[in-house]
Amino acid sequence: MDQFVITGGNRLVGEVEISGAKNAALGILSAALLVHGPCRIENVPNIADVRIFLNVAQKIGAVVEKVDEKAFYINSSGINSGQAVFSELRNIRSSYYLLGALICKTKCVEIPLPGGCNIGARPIDQHIKGFEALGAKVHLGAEKMTLSADKLIGTQIYMDVVTVGATINLMMAAVLADGVTVLENAAREPHIVDVANFLNMMGANIKGAGTNRIRITGVKELTGGKTYSIIPDQIEAGTFMIAAAATGGDVYIRNIIPEHMDPLCAKLIEMNVNITQEDDWIRVVRNKELMPTDVITLPYPGFPTDLQPQMGALMCLSNGECKITETIFENRLQYTDQLKKMKAKIKVDGNVAVIKGVGKLSGATVKALDLRAGAAMIIAGLFATGQTRVQNIEYIDRGYEEIEVKLNKLGANISREL
Repeated sequence: MDQFVITGGNRLVGEVEISGAKNAALGILSAALLVHGPCRIENVPNIADVRIFLNVAQKIGAVVEKVDEKAFYINSSGINSGQAVFSELRNIRSSYYLLGALICKTKCVEIPLPGGCNIGARPIDQHIKGFEALGAKVHLGAEKMTLSADKLIGTQIYMDVVTVGATINLMMAAVLADGVTVLENAAREPHIVDVANFLNMMGANIKGAGTNRIRITGVKELTGGKTYSIIPDQIEAGTFMIAAAATGGDVYIRNIIPEHMDPLCAKLIEMNVNITQEDDWIRVVRNKELMPTDVITLPYPGFPTDLQPQMGALMCLSNGECKITETIFENRLQYTDQLKKMKAKIKVDGNVAVIKGVGKLSGATVKALDLRAGAAMIIAGLFATGQTRVQNIEYIDRGYEEIEVKLNKLGANISREL
């Protein structure tokens, strides 16, 4: 298997352009399967999860035409079956979006049980609760999940916990349901707004996306013939911002929506990092000692759990003691054992990690235990002394487009090797 080999100690300097958002792309590509006729989707990230999804879309009858490296035409008019029990879908969590995207079109959908990163329990009970409230029947088998319904009827659905996946899934299902659906306690993440904006452009009637109450009035059909561009990836942007801070660098992060980065910016400023921004870029400069800070992960607009491991790596450089409280995924702190291999001083108690700054880390062979933990290992390798080998990088490829190419352009020394 491939691994990244990193020689640490180089400052990151220059500009990096952020790709389309992974989580928005997977939602929008799913939503495109609801559309009658072709639509063009731009700013699509070239990552493993997207390639898997597009391959599956073709297998079930969609026509996928690559326009260029970042744009695709998708025409789902030929889809007449929701049988999508393909082994490759077990590798991506967002496979469950096929349920909401196909149920009104095919009346019955079968997918493998969702996979993805091992970061803790990620139940789909709120998906099931919502689909059943809309009138569907759900069957969970040992290896697959089946959803069936002759038609869906709009209703009010209160989600017991804030969940991004269920919010997007039920929003898609409700678009073609009869009547009005109201999602209460909905998630508010930017990619939910992006999926809603895409659906509305195609003829849906969704109001309130980005708030905790989304109202969807069902329509008869969504029509294509339009072009939509996916928002930039706030997690990729945050990863490069943290990498710039960790290496004492000076980096312009371009093609972003700065307001999406507010929680991270606030914490970096607390740590003595200089942040400036304009309409579509942020400049990160760190030329002072890093001060300690504490982070509590929360649903948007709180600090994102998907940037918590990267911050954990940065905190190893702080002049003092930092604390991370992880409230979303119970296994998300397991990456700290890998940082300890690099001489980090970290104590974990349940969902809390206390990190004592050590000024520097030492290169070692470490593993990417999941997508974002892998990014944290790369960041640690960038500022560690000596050489760091990051294994299991197939996780990293699921969510970052040519991360080693972008880092090398900024002055890093990172290569992909067998």
